[in-house]
Amino acid sequence: MKKIFHSIVAILTVVPALVSCDNFLETEPVDKLVPNTFFQSEKDLELYSNSFYQRQVPGGLAVVQSDEMGEFTSKNQSNNFIAGAYSSVDEGAWNWSDLRNINYFLENFDNEAIPQEARDHYEGIARFFRAYFYFEMVKRYGDVPWYSKTLATDDPDLYKPRDPREAVIDSMLMDLDFATSHIRDTKDNVSSLVTRQVAYGFKSRVCLFEGTYRKYHEELGLQGTANELLQEAAVAAKAVIDAQQFQLHNTGSPSTDYRELFISENPVSEEVMWAVVYNNALKRWHNITWKFNSATYGNRWGLNKQFVNTYLMTDGSRFTERQGYDTIQFVREMENRDFRLAQTVRSLGYTRLDGTPAPPNFGYTYTGYHILKFSLDDSRLDGISESFNSIPLMRYAEVLLNYAEAKAELGEFDAGIWEQTIAPLRERAGVDPRIPATVDSYLQSVYFPNISDKFLLEIRRERGIELCYEGLRYDDLLRWKKGDLLEMPWEGIYVSGLNEPMDLDGNGTPDVAFVETVPDNQVAGVIYFAVDGTNSVLTEGDHGHIVWRANEDRQFPEKKYLHPISNTDLVLNPDLGQNPGWE
Repeated sequence: MKKIFHSIVAILTVVPALVSCDNFLETEPVDKLVPNTFFQSEKDLELYSNSFYQRQVPGGLAVVQSDEMGEFTSKNQSNNFIAGAYSSVDEGAWNWSDLRNINYFLENFDNEAIPQEARDHYEGIARFFRAYFYFEMVKRYGDVPWYSKTLATDDPDLYKPRDPREAVIDSMLMDLDFATSHIRDTKDNVSSLVTRQVAYGFKSRVCLFEGTYRKYHEELGLQGTANELLQEAAVAAKAVIDAQQFQLHNTGSPSTDYRELFISENPVSEEVMWAVVYNNALKRWHNITWKFNSATYGNRWGLNKQFVNTYLMTDGSRFTERQGYDTIQFVREMENRDFRLAQTVRSLGYTRLDGTPAPPNFGYTYTGYHILKFSLDDSRLDGISESFNSIPLMRYAEVLLNYAEAKAELGEFDAGIWEQTIAPLRERAGVDPRIPATVDSYLQSVYFPNISDKFLLEIRRERGIELCYEGLRYDDLLRWKKGDLLEMPWEGIYVSGLNEPMDLDGNGTPDVAFVETVPDNQVAGVIYFAVDGTNSVLTEGDHGHIVWRANEDRQFPEKKYLHPISNTDLVLNPDLGQNPGWE
């Protein structure tokens, strides 16, 4: 009897436990996002879409630093891709997490309880970010697998071959067409959100990249489709222009208007369409000022003389047509130039926030063209990560340049489009905006020997100057098939002679001296730059342009227009195949 009693007690104990276990197994986890309990309201869609920004929008430094790959930048040394024995072993493995995050949303968001307009808006946001993800992939690898679904671990598509770049671009444009049709057309005055106009602007960027890439990369055999993409680029850019939500920031102060776009805490939303927003009160900071003003923390970036030569005089004439332009010393070189030059590199009369004169510092740059754009004036920020200026990701100025270039590549550029695009950019910069009468022989000989269209040359000049250090230059070189420019010497300012102290800010006192050996008795306030004959040389031996890393072997053969597929990915899926030249 006692044994039976114990059995009954055991059964009464176990059965409820089993029932409880069943309920537990059917209960959704309270700390996880699951479709049955999430995606119930527009607020849920908004909350999830915030993850696209958090995961995919680059930090401010990453935006600026990507122009380190541009030909106009000198730095400590080139990376292994440009001046080393780079191979598929050095290439990092692909990461599809951001794409999976987007595709998961697209598979689960479509709840009929949420108004259709809201669902369309957030679907547009998700598809914008999918195109944003794939744009980076296509630029880097060309052909890549296109995935529009989440993949289980046993999905055979994990091991499929890459899809052709034209198929991937077509899919991206379908996403962007949906985005430009359905994302709400409400201007974001904080410039932190993707809006319909941002989607149009991004579409113009994608189509201009791919259209020119196909035009100049004959090896692809896709030239017949280039003009269609260039038309798409022009139409998308024109849509932004016609919407009239944005305009150039021009208060009539050419010496400050341009730089205000890059040092303001709140994005200048009349022109900045999309930005990485920082905020001092919220302690959302970055370290760009520190990077540009440190001998060790950054790479001592500087512009190269060849690029600085492309800045026009304020009267619209070409600096490179002045007699003896190549041997003019720094102070005279900076005089009467396009006002953007003095807002991009330290120039005459620049002072820090406390009024301290701050000429170009050869402790922080190797060429003398010390980057100023994006740096704040408070010298306290030179050693801490507390810069709080917002960093533009897309500006109306780029849209104007996209429109101008697409029309020029199509052979449809004329004086009217000049007045609508290039002229207002030069007017803001204090430069006479008249149309040049002739082709610029300097631009043609040093940069673009195969271009004879004066308008296209001027558009490329304007794009380089206006968008300098905004993360677009390397992509421009790729699509123009001008990777050979990355092999050019890193020339700096003209030095009249060794051991001759030079004034760099126009106040009549010396700031730098180029020497073979740093003297024991140094002049206060003078930085002594040792020309060692190996890493640094003067082009004429004891005078001439300072050239940094003259001993570096920079190479950009055909294969480098694409990166290799990593060894890791090829081991996992041999059907991906390797890019040409990297086998």
